[in-house]
Amino acid sequence: MFPYKDENPTLATPWATMLLIGINVVAWIMVQGMGGEPRLSASVCELGLIPGEFFGRIPAGTTLPLSPVTTCVIGSEPAWYTPVTSMFLHGGWMHLIGNMWFLWIFGNNIEDSMGHGRYIAFYLLCGLAAAAVQAFLDPSSPIPMVGASGAISGVMGAYVLLYPRVQVHMLVVLVIFITRIRVPAFLMLGYWFLLQLLGGAMTAGSEEGGVAFWAHVGGFLAGAALIGLFQDRRLVAEHRALARTM
Repeated sequence: MFPYKDENPTLATPWATMLLIGINVVAWIMVQGMGGEPRLSASVCELGLIPGEFFGRIPAGTTLPLSPVTTCVIGSEPAWYTPVTSMFLHGGWMHLIGNMWFLWIFGNNIEDSMGHGRYIAFYLLCGLAAAAVQAFLDPSSPIPMVGASGAISGVMGAYVLLYPRVQVHMLVVLVIFITRIRVPAFLMLGYWFLLQLLGGAMTAGSEEGGVAFWAHVGGFLAGAALIGLFQDRRLVAEHRALARTM
């Protein structure tokens, strides 16, 4: 199932959401070479979050293979900035497009609920919380973490609390059968959160790369916890009033 729109109007142009999408796209093009090697692997090595390097669990000089043609050498000092830079990098086209699509669908309404500046601070804090959960659960991991999905999970955690009954339009693909359905946000996002918990449990202890399920869980819970502090109740009230009139 894949969401393609929601029935949730916006009060104002979501400039911050568009800015965040723009930064991710520019980073993909200018820093990661649109997925071409060796720039993709080099960006993941230098700007991705490697828990074992960040916590000093991997000796300096250790070589980690990232691709058949690229290796990553662990530095002598932890790269303190990687929890932030990692959330603006991606591992492939579909990774980028999927994340930006979810950010656009759910981010504009959360930006509406708190204003542009608060929303950016909220987004970054959720991304940091997501990275922290994933890293602390496996502090010796040599696997680089990249992607905006932890921060976007925080946006989704806030959305399910503020607008649980908003209808989300889903595209359902079952082999060759394709249909569209509408479900309330709490059902769609609750199902998504359950999948992240199951994915995290099934991959616990794995040394293979893949989806950072616990980052998604951490980001979602952070968003749900922080929305009470970051929401502007006046804006939320205006937003809900607009939704009732449409």
